[in-house]
Amino acid sequence: MPIELEKAYNPKAVEDTIYAAWSREDLFRVDNSGSAKKPYCIVIPPPNVTGRLHMGHALNNTLQDILVRWRRLAGDLALWLPGTDHAGIATQNVVEKELAKEGKSREALGREAFEKRVWAWKDEYGNAIIEQLKRLGASCDWSRTRFTLDPGLNRAVREVFVGLYRKGLIYRGDYIVNWCPRCQTALSDIEVEYQETQGKLWHIRYPSADGGPGVVVATTRPETMLGDVAVAVHPEDERYSALVGSTVVLPVVERQIPVIADSFVDRAFGTGCVKITPAHDPNDFEAGRRNGLTPLNVMNPDATINAAGGQFAGQTREACRKNLVAMLEERQLLVKVEEHQNSVGHCYRCDTVVEPYLSRQWFVKMKDLAEPAMRVVREKKVEFVPPRWEKLYFDWMENIKDWCISRQLWWGHRIPAAVCSGCGQLTVEQELPEKCAACGGALVPDPDVLDTWFSSALWPFSTLGWPQGAKDLDVFYPTSTLVTDRGIIFFWVARMIMAGLEFMGREPFRHVYIHGTILDHLGRKMSKSLGNGIDPLEVIDEYGADAMRFSLMMLSAGGQDIKLSKDKFEMGRNFANKLWNAARFLLMNVPDAGARSEPSTEEFADRWIVSRFQAVAASTTRALEEFDFHAAVTGLYEFTWNEFCDWYVEFIKPRIREEAEPETRAQALATAQYVLTGILRLLHPFMPFVTEEIWGHLPSKKGRLMTDSWPVASATLRCEETEREMELLQKLVRSIRTIRSEMNVKPSQQVTVRIKTEAPQAARVLERHGELLKGLARVADLAFAPDMTQPPQAASDVVAEAAVYVPLAGLIDIARERERLARDLGKQQKDLEGMTRKLANEKFVANAPAEIVLAEQAKRERLSAICGRLERLIASLDA
Repeated sequence: MPIELEKAYNPKAVEDTIYAAWSREDLFRVDNSGSAKKPYCIVIPPPNVTGRLHMGHALNNTLQDILVRWRRLAGDLALWLPGTDHAGIATQNVVEKELAKEGKSREALGREAFEKRVWAWKDEYGNAIIEQLKRLGASCDWSRTRFTLDPGLNRAVREVFVGLYRKGLIYRGDYIVNWCPRCQTALSDIEVEYQETQGKLWHIRYPSADGGPGVVVATTRPETMLGDVAVAVHPEDERYSALVGSTVVLPVVERQIPVIADSFVDRAFGTGCVKITPAHDPNDFEAGRRNGLTPLNVMNPDATINAAGGQFAGQTREACRKNLVAMLEERQLLVKVEEHQNSVGHCYRCDTVVEPYLSRQWFVKMKDLAEPAMRVVREKKVEFVPPRWEKLYFDWMENIKDWCISRQLWWGHRIPAAVCSGCGQLTVEQELPEKCAACGGALVPDPDVLDTWFSSALWPFSTLGWPQGAKDLDVFYPTSTLVTDRGIIFFWVARMIMAGLEFMGREPFRHVYIHGTILDHLGRKMSKSLGNGIDPLEVIDEYGADAMRFSLMMLSAGGQDIKLSKDKFEMGRNFANKLWNAARFLLMNVPDAGARSEPSTEEFADRWIVSRFQAVAASTTRALEEFDFHAAVTGLYEFTWNEFCDWYVEFIKPRIREEAEPETRAQALATAQYVLTGILRLLHPFMPFVTEEIWGHLPSKKGRLMTDSWPVASATLRCEETEREMELLQKLVRSIRTIRSEMNVKPSQQVTVRIKTEAPQAARVLERHGELLKGLARVADLAFAPDMTQPPQAASDVVAEAAVYVPLAGLIDIARERERLARDLGKQQKDLEGMTRKLANEKFVANAPAEIVLAEQAKRERLSAICGRLERLIASLDA
């Protein structure tokens, strides 16, 4: 009995069932006990527990799954280790919003109760994104799922913190930090996102204490003048050299402050006089330290003015600015106001304007850690793909600043430090004692938690069992490949390399593949505010996970950004349907008892498709080895759709009819099954569901496709001469088909074809495979010769070294066809003339975007080619 697939491929009916079967059969689990297989490991960039799958996740995890499924089929011990990130600020914000709806706050709840509430939220909602990744087809070993706050990772974090502290690489001090008034926590430099903002530059007069005119200071933030402790000028600025050492009066506040000289002042900015506010500006902080000035903090943690702000105490920074400027204007101390473009820092989580703020924080000294991390990239022990991202890595590492790692949050890894309430001694230990070792006094634990990225930096080795030690660590570290977005090269990639070298003595991975960013069809970032996001779960519901995965790979060329619209997923769906229909047709002709699966190379078409399969198997493997996912799927698409489905299946249709000679039929079906099986293996990493479903119906299958084997190209089955012959034959068939279509010859009509060629190869192909050409192009009479003349009223074409003639007399109404072609030519010529005039317009060429001009030029070339073709067809009818 023949094997029947459903008439149409239905991903909704297949995907959940297939994934459940993989899970039920425990195919994702990796057993490292005594395996002689080569280890291959990817650790997932842990998504936030607050997260919902977005298109960036879909792209990132599809790429990882492709690599892992490929290496698994290739015989490696392939581990994709999953997990989630506790996402300190994000998760705390989510739970605080829930509390607010209940009329509660974390402060009222208390720290211990709040932490329990967050854990309860995490247990209920935190695995949602894991389930969503499963819908994508992610083949992670879920039995190894880790969480950045689980006990093992917490131990690793404490060991790293204490180790770095004892080496003098972690310290605590009062410094200017990036402060989010909304989240009430410090942020590292790379957690601040800068936005170009149209602001103002206020020029304010600071009168001399002796009654003189004083100086005019330019500032973008007048509210911070309440914390001014000096005015600085450049030591070589002759305009103000006489004022250095004098005092001026701080307007409104009426406090006297000195005029100092410091070379950091930019003489060309504003008036060349700069207010020094050490508690509210990082440059001023350093200038204050150089000049022995005491900082004056005038803001509360929520960015309202504190008591040091005098009459402005309690006002927001915005209200203070407005009121202070009004008072300066009233006192005639506001000299002028200019429009000013300013780059303003915002919190990467809540978008609040960040405040430079003086506070006591914990820091990591980065320069000593950065040097070896740069060296392993220079020595190619860690390679970025594409390599252009190395420059961005080095630019940041060479100018690295100390990392502020403390956060004023309650959700996260507590800093393993405490201060004695008696003598003030600081204790840093993995397990804090109850009493001070110096005086026996009670220890007060540090209330802060660590930056989320601190624990993430340890991800490649902490997830594998460090510091306890584990077989996974021995087998899988260093890991093989990291797949990530360029946006976290600083946040995560660089810090993992530094941590891996410091604590494991080895780089954490061999390759870093940086993929592009998903943009909308207009090239804009997808965001809630623009409403231009595409929900991958909706795409899966509508098109299927395979269609989404395949389409993303078709669009991801060279790690470039991807301009995406929902209709782009149709290409993946159409391809899945094409594969399904080809498999359905072939399986309907294969007995369920099985047929031979070893290919035959006796027949020309069989020999050709087997040879082409060796080529695509080799090129797909090479593309994956080079992380060229686009080349891999493009090659598979072309081979599967064009060569296998459109050509080979058509070639063998006459040979697999029931009335066909049994041995010929068996050879064709065996070859088709061999190639189809190979296609399924090659496509599986990209389209795991549809390939597994078809595989399950093959009579020759053994077990699941997911754990089968990767095709290895055979040099003995490759025949380039056959491929060259077939390429020429296909060109001739396409030429005849094009003529038939252009001249409106009915599909049912047989045609006569004459071919003139002096090329030995063309003659050999026609001699050997003329019958095949006749069947494919519906040719009744075929003749060829070196001196063949063009018959009257014959359409013609030139293919390689052959001229193709198709006599049309008796097939079509010549006069009517000439009239139709002439009308079409007139229309195309009119369009061509309009396009030529447009491109001759110098204003258009000079002012239009370059890509528009290039597109119009390409359109002109196409129109010109069409006109030339139509002219030749008309001429052939007149011959």
